[in-house]
Amino acid sequence: MDADRLQIGTALAALRKLIADPEDTKRVFEIIRAMAGSSLRRGLRRFKATPGAQRLLDERRSLLRTLRDREGLAALPEGALGRAYFNFVQGERISVDGLAAASGGAPAAAFNDPELSWYGERLRDQHDLWHVVTQYGRDPFGEACLLAFTYAQTRNRGIGLIACAAAWRLIRALGFGACRAMWQGYRTGRHASWLPAQDWEALLALPAVEVRRLLAVPSPSVYRRVGRQARLAAAAA
Repeated sequence: MDADRLQIGTALAALRKLIADPEDTKRVFEIIRAMAGSSLRRGLRRFKATPGAQRLLDERRSLLRTLRDREGLAALPEGALGRAYFNFVQGERISVDGLAAASGGAPAAAFNDPELSWYGERLRDQHDLWHVVTQYGRDPFGEACLLAFTYAQTRNRGIGLIACAAAWRLIRALGFGACRAMWQGYRTGRHASWLPAQDWEALLALPAVEVRRLLAVPSPSVYRRVGRQARLAAAAA
């Protein structure tokens, strides 16, 4: 199917621009789309086969709308996942709309498939929730570790390509500890519950620590240790 064909040239061109400007989030989505292949379709099939997930699709749940409700999120108890997400986006001065804008619209629009488009959008809108659940920060190191986790969950080659490029840069800055942290992220992604099919609207009200336990997402110990060592080395320099 043409829509599933890898567009390697497009991905590499976008990757060069992303390396030149790591804040150019639009290039991230260009790479993901160019290298998606059949991963999104496979993900949708798995989603539909997951108990309870079909209901989310039938209802056409809008996670974007839920995450836009900052007043509702802020009213949740301290420690709840939704409150932790609210604190995260407030502290980072970001919003779920920023990701939607950077993606250029429906991630799967080229397939002309409403279900695929809905699934792609829901997957996109989960990104910062995954930051909160995995406890990886939005610093370049944390983003790289989350990319490794996300590749394990989605098998999108574009995400894998960006993760490899990030690892190469991080080795020079942090040493091989960065790779160990990314490897831990990948292994966590392999062994955790499948996050794309979760009922996030229900999970937002639960304590974040309980959500991590339910989804089998442990503390990112290597990321924290390597980051702490880097900060100490910088302070001593």
